[in-house]
Amino acid sequence: MKRSAVVEMQTEFAFELPRGYVDDSGVVHRAGVMRLATARDELIPLRDDRVRENAAYLTVVLLGRVVVRLGSVTDVHAGVIENLFAADLAFLQDMYRRINSEGHTRSPVSCPSCGHGFEVDIAGGRLGES
Repeated sequence: MKRSAVVEMQTEFAFELPRGYVDDSGVVHRAGVMRLATARDELIPLRDDRVRENAAYLTVVLLGRVVVRLGSVTDVHAGVIENLFAADLAFLQDMYRRINSEGHTRSPVSCPSCGHGFEVDIAGGRLGES
């Protein structure tokens, strides 16, 4: 009898925003978690009136569904996402694409001085960590 190996699939990915979400109290939240998107996550925003009026709003609604935490904020929704700085929105869009199409947050880069290639984790972390 063959034993099958149990394979764990990573469904949540930690990240650190380049700038951070500033809540109503002025607290900056940089660390967060994004989960993998389901088909439902991609379909439901298409019925949203805000998306029907402005297709660019799809990103905001979609990220509001898959970002599960921003610092101590656990009720992440479109209203939170639309108040992010542009750099943070772009970061989350890229991360969404990476984890949902490529399955990871690593990106190949090259040293500008010597040209040596290596991978970095774009999800971030503290300086000096990988």
